[in-house]
Amino acid sequence: QVQLVESGGGLVQAGGSLRLSCAASGRTFSNYVMGWFRQLPGKEREFVAAIRWSSSRTIYADAVKGRFTISRDSAKNTVYLQMNSLKPEDTAVYYCAATTEFYRTVVPDSYDYWGQGTQVTVSS
Repeated sequence: QVQLVESGGGLVQAGGSLRLSCAASGRTFSNYVMGWFRQLPGKEREFVAAIRWSSSRTIYADAVKGRFTISRDSAKNTVYLQMNSLKPEDTAVYYCAATTEFYRTVVPDSYDYWGQGTQVTVSS
């Protein structure tokens, strides 16, 4: 059974940093793209960043480019999202997800597996 478990969320002041982790289990993810999305209540789920497990090729949303870094540790089967220079508008529930659809990595519907989410709150 595939499981994605996020951790690392919390409350931080604007300008601060957080590192989210996504522990993946239940299958081999070498053929997958791992993505991070975020969502506010009543809003659509928004793409944040993604990494292709095999090549470590990355892609970022414009809103986070230069501030967030996605990476993966194959030995730990874990994906990270390092978030620096946080802004109040980064406040959301952050979700980790996995897909084999390499050419639709920004589309939430293309993802097969999702974690339960972790809350990130940035105060001004």
